[in-house]
This record gives sequence, C-alpha cells and structure tokens, in this order.
Amino acid sequence: QVQLVESGGGLVQAGGSLRLSCAASGRTFSSYAMGWFRQAPGKEREFVAALNWSGGSTNYAYSVKGRFTISRDNAKNTMYLQMNSLKPEDTAVYYCAAAKGNSWYTSMWEYDYWGQGTQVTVSS
Repeated sequence: QVQLVESGGGLVQAGGSLRLSCAASGRTFSSYAMGWFRQAPGKEREFVAALNWSGGSTNYAYSVKGRFTISRDNAKNTMYLQMNSLKPEDTAVYYCAAAKGNSWYTSMWEYDYWGQGTQVTVSS
C-alpha cells in the first residue's frame, strides 16, 4: 500500500515558479511509477507528467513540456514537480499518483493510489 500527500501549492503570479512535493509512505515506494495530474473546475482530470520507478524515464504533457520538471528521490520517499514559467491556464488542483509498474503512465485509469490534491492558482 502507498499513501500520498501533496504540498507546495499556492498563489503565484504568471511567469513565477512553484515546487510541488508528494510525500509517500509505503514499503515498496521505489517499485512504483509516479505521476502528476491536474483538474480545473468543470474540466476532466488531465495528465501532466510521469516517470518510471528509477526516475530515468519521463514523459510530459505537451502543454507543460519545457516548463515543468518531474523528479523523485526514492531515499526520501518523495516526488517533486518543479513548475516554472507558470501560466493562468495552469491553475488547477494538482494530484500525485502512484502506479504498479516500472514504466510511466499517462492515463489516470492506470494509477492505483492518489493524493488529496493541492491547489495551484496562477494570476495574470
């Protein structure tokens, strides 16, 4: 079992940066692929970024590529999402997720565990 808790969300001006953290508890955290999703009011939950169990393979949504960086520190049981050059359209609740497997996954249906989410608001 894996329990996930997000933190680091807040209000930031367009062009600014935020770093989200996802603290995980579980004996087999290092064996899980990890990902970030986001959901804005009235919209479906969408894929943001993902990485495999080792952190050596990543994937990003086109809308955030070049601006966001996903990483993980298995020794600390923590995953991060560094968000730079933030835009108003990045405003959403951000969720971290864990999936059983060594690859990265872009579909929410492939993930087994979810955090409660953290709000990110970007003002223009």
